[in-house]
Amino acid sequence: MEIFIDTANVSAIRKFARIGIVDGVTTNPALIASEGRDFREVIDEICSIIDGPVSAEVISLDAASMIREGRLISKIHPNIVVKIPATPAGLEAVNILSQEGVKTNVTVLYTTNQALLAAKVGATYVSPFIGRLDVTSTSGTELIREISTVFNNYNFTTKILAASMRNCIYVKHAALAGAHVATIPPGVLEQMMLSELTALGIEGFLTEWKTLPEEKRNYFS
Repeated sequence: MEIFIDTANVSAIRKFARIGIVDGVTTNPALIASEGRDFREVIDEICSIIDGPVSAEVISLDAASMIREGRLISKIHPNIVVKIPATPAGLEAVNILSQEGVKTNVTVLYTTNQALLAAKVGATYVSPFIGRLDVTSTSGTELIREISTVFNNYNFTTKILAASMRNCIYVKHAALAGAHVATIPPGVLEQMMLSELTALGIEGFLTEWKTLPEEKRNYFS
């Protein structure tokens, strides 16, 4: 499964890119606004850090404006993926943009039917919001499985990008359900790398190591 980082904070992106676990980035208007920086400046910097898909979102709600904004955003960098909401107007915009070769990510998506229609109009990705679904007692994991079955039935090339990953459990369930990608906030990525048992194990190994006479462990000195 590919891992995208869900943030517009370039320091966090640099950190996880250095570790080597990030394949792409997703942003949205709220994440960009939280940085208090110019939109184009932020996206340019992100694209200079990550050599992979970078999702940037339109802000309009009507099809004509989304198409115009999508074209502008797509010109920033070849790796740009234009995020467009899963609405009738959004599907219309995706239909036009995909025919023009613009990569798209249909976002804020909650049903298998929305995913099916997004795939039919040529979406590159669909982003089911798993965490928000689970809050309403609807299974986000089951939604991923359903979308995966539909896409496989009809040989759609659209990828499932699991979003709203609120903790490590959501990521694990998305991977088990067959999501192609999960977009994950920096805090959850931090949690995924840690385990109390790992820390205890390391502590035990080093404690035993220190029982060896110093002259016999000076290889690392």
